[in-house]
Amino acid sequence: MKLTGGAIVVRALEDEGIPFTFGIPGTHNIELYDALAESRTVRAVLVTDEQSASFAADGVWRASGRLACVNVVPGAGLTHALSGIAEAFLDNVPMLVLGCGIRRDTGRAYQLHDMDQQALARPVTKAQMLVESGKDLYPVIRGACRIAREGVPGPVFVEVAANMYLFRHEVELPASPESGREGRASAVPAPEDAPALARAAELLNGARQPLVYLGLGAAGAGDQLVRLAERLEAPVATTFQGKGVFPESHPLALWPGFGDAAPPFARAVAQGCDATLAVGCRFGEVATGSYGVAPPQPLVHLDIDPTVPGRNFPTAATLTGDAAILVPALLDRLVQREPDPALRERIAAGRAEVRAAWEKAAGGERVSPWRLLSSLQARLGPGTIFTSDSGNGTFLAVEMLDLQQPGKLLAPVDYSCMGYAVPAAIGAKLSRPECPVVALAGDGAFLMTGLELLTAAHLGAAVAVFVLRDRELAQIAQFQSVALNRKTLSELPDFDVAPLAAALGVECLRLDRDADIPAVLQRVAEVTLAGRPVVVDTAIDYTEKTWFTRGVVRTTLGRLPWPDRVRFVARALARKLTG
Repeated sequence: MKLTGGAIVVRALEDEGIPFTFGIPGTHNIELYDALAESRTVRAVLVTDEQSASFAADGVWRASGRLACVNVVPGAGLTHALSGIAEAFLDNVPMLVLGCGIRRDTGRAYQLHDMDQQALARPVTKAQMLVESGKDLYPVIRGACRIAREGVPGPVFVEVAANMYLFRHEVELPASPESGREGRASAVPAPEDAPALARAAELLNGARQPLVYLGLGAAGAGDQLVRLAERLEAPVATTFQGKGVFPESHPLALWPGFGDAAPPFARAVAQGCDATLAVGCRFGEVATGSYGVAPPQPLVHLDIDPTVPGRNFPTAATLTGDAAILVPALLDRLVQREPDPALRERIAAGRAEVRAAWEKAAGGERVSPWRLLSSLQARLGPGTIFTSDSGNGTFLAVEMLDLQQPGKLLAPVDYSCMGYAVPAAIGAKLSRPECPVVALAGDGAFLMTGLELLTAAHLGAAVAVFVLRDRELAQIAQFQSVALNRKTLSELPDFDVAPLAAALGVECLRLDRDADIPAVLQRVAEVTLAGRPVVVDTAIDYTEKTWFTRGVVRTTLGRLPWPDRVRFVARALARKLTG
């Protein structure tokens, strides 16, 4: 049969089960958008900026596990979207980046938007593809989606020249194709895994008290992670991305981290361990609080990426593969331990002490983060999805939210991109309309992508955006204040959220103190249940620094040579004395 390039690409997207494409149409891909208008299963979403397109596609995957598409014009469309693509790349989020290209059939130079897009995308995508002919359109798109999902997930860039969309091509399409699904390894461990499994079990069975450390890569193991912790009777720490893969209401749930950026009780419990089982994590800089952890040795590390174990910390045993397969196989080799009431009590008492300190610090003249986040969870329920932005909003959410499953806190971690929260919340809401979705947007980050509320209002994406207003780039301002005793260009010019929200067709509420939280959340629930987005201008109180901030400053300072350490401290003290 003969079909236009746009129709062929849309058929590939449909057969992959892709629910959304996010982007802005341009002269090069109007034929593709015309074909998308005919699709019954792929919804084309118009955004205000292509950076938001990639953040929204990211939010779709993290919230629902469904692959989404970023649909961009050549040149400027791709460069605008690169921040979100890079975030997906470093955070292992699969994404189809469908990049249009200039015409390759005219022989003309100096075309509009002409640039080497393959080279530009290479550092921040898992693979890059250039479609050479019309007959290749369908298999290349399908193959790109498979690569994005399988193994270590990540974004894949496919460039389709504008002339491919313009003309019709002879193509053979399957009558009833298998829809896209995650790439999975064999259902059982390969024979060569047996010695590694035996060695890992030997080390863990021989330990007096193992520690379990889980990243998002462990999520596929599901309930087996609870069985694993209870089999080992081990405290369980998580990475930031892994928050929720182990239910935080469980008595063995320790903290999102275990090093210098964790509270004293969590550090003490971890230091009392004599082995570590790390699953689906990379010991990255952010999750470890600037590498301020020392995993109790011996370290057994399980990851789907063979380059990860041993990269930052030496391992005594390495297991390479999917956690969904290897965790049950390891479980079969572990000896069941008796419950340890003393360990569970230490964890419960430590977490209670931290919550009591947060509660004691609440009730000031501004809005307490603890009161806000705990009230949001109580009012909106455990199914709520939270998105956050680079900085304090993420660290507060990681420390204060109590999550029972993964996919409930979507945060930009390893690339740490500002502007993530609002568009990611829209992507999450579109893909999980039954879930309340709350964006925790710093005021600096809101200035980057807050206009995407126009998209939310237009689509009826009923997200609740809490603009955390302290009129600073809070995380950087805190680092500057602690380390340098001076803030430089981290204080924001003031702006008024309410008229901006009104111009975008979104209701705006004010939240100035803790006493106002119940009434404001009641109105938030009413507006979002009616299918409309809402903005809450929140006078957040950042007086109490997060454990993460305190730990990173301490770790970074302690790593400096003594002369530089003295210089830093002396400079800060001198500025404090002189004002």
